[in-house]
Amino acid sequence: MSPPKDIKEVLESEVKEWHFHIYFHQKNTQEYRAALELRDAVLRLRRDGAFVAVPLFRVNTEPMGPHPVGSYEIWCPSESFASVFSYLCQNRGDLSILIHPLTKEQRNSASDKYIGKKDHETRNAWIGPPFPLDLSLLPIESDEVPLQYPSLKLGYSSTRPDLSLEERKKLGANVEEILKCEKEAAKAPKDFMQ
Repeated sequence: MSPPKDIKEVLESEVKEWHFHIYFHQKNTQEYRAALELRDAVLRLRRDGAFVAVPLFRVNTEPMGPHPVGSYEIWCPSESFASVFSYLCQNRGDLSILIHPLTKEQRNSASDKYIGKKDHETRNAWIGPPFPLDLSLLPIESDEVPLQYPSLKLGYSSTRPDLSLEERKKLGANVEEILKCEKEAAKAPKDFMQ
C-alpha cells in the first residue's frame, strides 16, 4: 500500500486531536508520584499558556480498558501537539507514554490483517518503553470522530479557516525555492511540482 500523494486526500485525513497516556506501575510509589507531578506540571503550564493539554479528571490507579498498568490520559489538539510532545519527551523521567491519534478507527476487525490495528496499534507511538495493550477491549470503529472539549474550538472543533489548496501550493513552492541552495535538503520529485 503506497502512501497517499494527493494533497486534498492528505489534508482531509489529517489528525486533529491526540491522546497521550502516561503509564506508571501502580504499586511503585515513586512512579506514581512522578506521574502525578508530571500531570500537575502540565495543568500549571496549560493555565499559564504554554500549550493546550487537558488531562482527564481521573487517574487510573489500576489497569483500565486496554491499558495494562496505572495511567491517565491527556487530550491534545493538533494546534499544541509539538509543544506537548516536546515537553513530555524532556520531562517524562522513567515513565512511558503512549501517543495515539483520535479517529473513528480505534482498531481493525480480526479479518482486516493487512492494515493493522489503527489508532491504538499501528498509528501509535511511544515515548519510553512500550507496554502490551489489550486491544480486544476497544470497539473496532466509532460512528463519529470522538470530539473532546469542543468548547475550546480546537482540533476537530476548530472554527479557524484552513489554508486553501492554492495557498498551500504557493507555500510549498516557496519552500522548494528556498531549499534549492541547501545541499543537505532532499529535493521534491518533479512530478509533485505543479
